[in-house]
Amino acid sequence: MALGKYTRVDNRRSSSSYCSTVSIVIFVGLCLVGVWMMTSSSVVPVQNVDAPQENKNEVKGGVSEKDVGNTPQFEDNPGDLPEDATKGDINVNSESNSNSQKVQDEEKLEEKPEEKLEEKPEEKPEEKLEEKPEEKLEEKPEEKPDPNEDTKSDDGLNTETEDGERKTDTEETKTDIEETKTDKEESNSDGGETKTDGGEKGSDGQGDSEVGSGEKKSDLDESEQKSNSNESEKKSENFDETKEEEKVDGQIQEKVEQNDKESDEKSSEKKENGQAQNQSSSEVFPSGAQSELLNETTTKVGAWSTQATESKNEEVQTSTQQTVYTWKVCNVTAGPDYIPCLDNLQAIKSLRSTKHYEHRERHCPEAAPTCLVSLPEGYRRSIEWPKCREKIWYHNVPHTKLAQIKGHQNWVKVDGEYLTFPGGGTQFKHGALHYIDFIQESVSDVAWGKRSRVILDVGCGVASFGGYLFDRDVLAMSFAPKDEHEAQVQFALERGIPGISAVMGTKRLPFPSRVFDVVHCARCRVPWHIEGGKLLLELNRVLRPGGFFVWSATPVYQKLPEDVGIWSAMKDLTKAMCWELVSISKDKVNRVGAAIYKKPTSNECYEKRSLSEPPMCPEHDDPNAAWNVPLQACMHKVPVDASARGSQWPEQWPARLEKAPYWLLSSQVGVYGKAAPEDFTADHEHWKHVVTKSYLNGIGVNWSNVRNVMDMNSVYGGFAAALKDLSVWVMNVVSIDSPDTLPIIYERGLFGIYHDWCESFNTYPRSYDLLHADHLFSKVKKRCNIVAVVAEVDRILRPEGKLIVRDNVETINELENMLKSMHWEVRLTYSKDTEGLLCVQKSMWRPEESETIKYAIA
Repeated sequence: MALGKYTRVDNRRSSSSYCSTVSIVIFVGLCLVGVWMMTSSSVVPVQNVDAPQENKNEVKGGVSEKDVGNTPQFEDNPGDLPEDATKGDINVNSESNSNSQKVQDEEKLEEKPEEKLEEKPEEKPEEKLEEKPEEKLEEKPEEKPDPNEDTKSDDGLNTETEDGERKTDTEETKTDIEETKTDKEESNSDGGETKTDGGEKGSDGQGDSEVGSGEKKSDLDESEQKSNSNESEKKSENFDETKEEEKVDGQIQEKVEQNDKESDEKSSEKKENGQAQNQSSSEVFPSGAQSELLNETTTKVGAWSTQATESKNEEVQTSTQQTVYTWKVCNVTAGPDYIPCLDNLQAIKSLRSTKHYEHRERHCPEAAPTCLVSLPEGYRRSIEWPKCREKIWYHNVPHTKLAQIKGHQNWVKVDGEYLTFPGGGTQFKHGALHYIDFIQESVSDVAWGKRSRVILDVGCGVASFGGYLFDRDVLAMSFAPKDEHEAQVQFALERGIPGISAVMGTKRLPFPSRVFDVVHCARCRVPWHIEGGKLLLELNRVLRPGGFFVWSATPVYQKLPEDVGIWSAMKDLTKAMCWELVSISKDKVNRVGAAIYKKPTSNECYEKRSLSEPPMCPEHDDPNAAWNVPLQACMHKVPVDASARGSQWPEQWPARLEKAPYWLLSSQVGVYGKAAPEDFTADHEHWKHVVTKSYLNGIGVNWSNVRNVMDMNSVYGGFAAALKDLSVWVMNVVSIDSPDTLPIIYERGLFGIYHDWCESFNTYPRSYDLLHADHLFSKVKKRCNIVAVVAEVDRILRPEGKLIVRDNVETINELENMLKSMHWEVRLTYSKDTEGLLCVQKSMWRPEESETIKYAIA
């Protein structure tokens, strides 16, 4: 405690020598220690009296690996850290004290602030001081501390001075980590570092890594030359920035006994409800060949990271200069429903023809917008699943036109402050579940949720069909155009049902070939029979060999002249395509009928056709080429090689989820450099581990509020697979400049889409509850305007939704600054070496200024 007193004296002093006052300080300090220990069970760490001055330059802006989990060593090594940034840090990592003891400690520390090393008078510590005097580490007065003195934390509180001989940085780091690992009560982040942006101290010993927030972007040697006053200013600025941030609901603890508390230094009040999840976690950064990041540590709100490196000389530097971002609200005709690539009214007006629905296709502006889309007045958090399937808040999607047009078909109705969805549709007025069962009764081989797992629903309306297929363990990729059926896909997404805004026009759908088990069309208003069946041939491209096409439309069961003509044309076309008509059934309840076709599994029928209409596609035509590729009125041959994709039906669900596809060969090199099957398995195990050990309990995500999820850079779909047991669905996105792994995702019984993140996504604003981006932004920013990409993320993410980013530290820092400027709340930042993790929450904030987007004004 003498040292605590002495440290404060030292911090207040200038360059004048303190040797002449050592004995006075020691005497006064010992007296205070005696008084304090008689009135409190807490013990303040013991330090060498001579340590502070020599160790001032020990700790830098970034916490090196030796500091991980041992953040209290900042008590011995205040370095350039200002008083107000490090006060109270000694209280981090106490694992056994009760709340009452915390209160006791706070009262004591308020009475004697000079007795607590680096205590903030304006921020009452919320962590508990160590209760057990016998557990404090030994002071080694015989070892004169030098500028390279090493320390470690015991029980998250007391500090031990290491041998006077300084190890190399790498050796010392490894030693410290090993020592902390062997101590049950010691918090350990195993070489990683979590920084609390709001002065928070994590219960895992990483809480006070916030002391490095101000210096994070400075080199170790540079920070040694900075004065305490400069550091104090930086820390004060960082604290002010994060003062408004809230506490994370959950925290990760790796290899550490759980504290019963969380702290929030942004106010003087201690939060009593702070609890963290006790958990051992070993995270993996799946960059390269899945290099491991052990012990990801979570703090609460406002956490942000400094990079932990193995040596001071290799510490990553980033500029302390932060770019100032200015945001404006998009002034567009579509208002809060703005979709940049679908609402480019200037481009639409210049179209020569709209005969093939060109005006419903994508027309992206040359430069993606950087403004933020406004919120509907009265917007509130979406209702949780499964209640949202039946009703949503009216003000979230304030459109009533569809209720007026389709209300009698039980699509949607207005009910006070809600829009309700009885579960009906044009072809199933009496409910989707009955209709779903009707299809399986017609053709038992459909086998919902077993043989048929991933389907495509064309012209989905409000997607009630796909919404109730979840009850049969089926995923439906539903799509419909943004047309006069006002906001139909937006209704679907608000209901927690997958959907995209798209149209069958002049281009291929953004999906690989041969991936959907079933394609469904219920009065989808698509003229399949015209122009040589070009649109139906596109369905043939994406339908798996042996898959079913379910066509529920009036030509199947009505005898009006127009319907009869369409049925005759469809009969000829499907026969020429070698589709087998396996069933024509009538649903007596809904008084509709459905024709069910099956795609061939061999080329025998194609070879026996007397007429080559529709023609077979040329050999050079790649059926998997789907991004901005014009439709072709031709058919691709069915793969017959046993090792070719599409030659065999996948395993039944759920076995297909975890098993590597049969067509992944050991001779193929996977994305991460291993043999393809091994690469697939490693990725699957990696994400299962990350999700289980980290994402589910430790990063402040309340999964009961999460329904619509997007993995912005999916690779093999491992992240989505790891979420299988949750009530969520994941839109897997494979970037057009990434390896084409989307067929693997579909083979697993998941779904996804191709996309170019330099452009807007085909979805309405506020579509997703959680976005996940693994090493996406660092890649995208090389060819796109990252500000526009972040604006797009803001557009498609719901207020209070979460964004999880795993990327290099430079990109993490850039994103963190950008998102903070948008008033997003930083929930967690963590880094090791050059890799980092960021979890942020979008706020309701919208800018006051607006920016007119001329091409989006009617």
